[in-house]
Amino acid sequence: MARREPRVVAELGRPETPEETAARKADDAVKRRQRQTVKNLVGSLVATLAVVAVIVLLVPRSDAPIERDIDVAAVAAQAQVGIEQQLAVPELPEGWRSNDASLRTREADGVTAWYAGYLTPSDEYAGMYQGLSANPTWTAALLANTIATGVVTIDGVEWTVYDNRESDADVGNARYGLVAEAGESTFVLLGTADPEEFDTLARAIVPAIDAQR
Repeated sequence: MARREPRVVAELGRPETPEETAARKADDAVKRRQRQTVKNLVGSLVATLAVVAVIVLLVPRSDAPIERDIDVAAVAAQAQVGIEQQLAVPELPEGWRSNDASLRTREADGVTAWYAGYLTPSDEYAGMYQGLSANPTWTAALLANTIATGVVTIDGVEWTVYDNRESDADVGNARYGLVAEAGESTFVLLGTADPEEFDTLARAIVPAIDAQR
């Protein structure tokens, strides 16, 4: 029986040596393992994405914005520690929701203020600031340095009015504002709500104002 001649490798132009054959087979084995590793990684990625997709589909979603309803009285009780002035906690009718309540200190002048932010029944913003030993600069900055437009008395408390609703100036949230002083506190109400809603908020903090007279 005739002996089979070694296969000629085109790249070499001659048969492979035993060493070259072993090296080629070893290289092929490495390449196969690498391809298998890539396939495994792709498979794992696809499986992970499938699990994520299922979770996303199963989790209930709502297009409605998330609105917080802060317990202003509870936050005020904690903030009151170490503060002499009584912090105002408005008792507002149904339909008012608070989305923030905190003590705020402004770096520019060092004034600390008790703040409570509200969404009114008409979904407008009304913020209440109680500046503790505040100064005119603090008040003016809150009201975007606008000019007073009048005075109004609400339940025996005189408020300076800042009505910027018709202004073309950039006044931010200070479309309408009320300012009153009592003892060491300066009360600033401002926002985008209408005067009637600010009247409601002003009446709700009269007890806190009276306590400081």
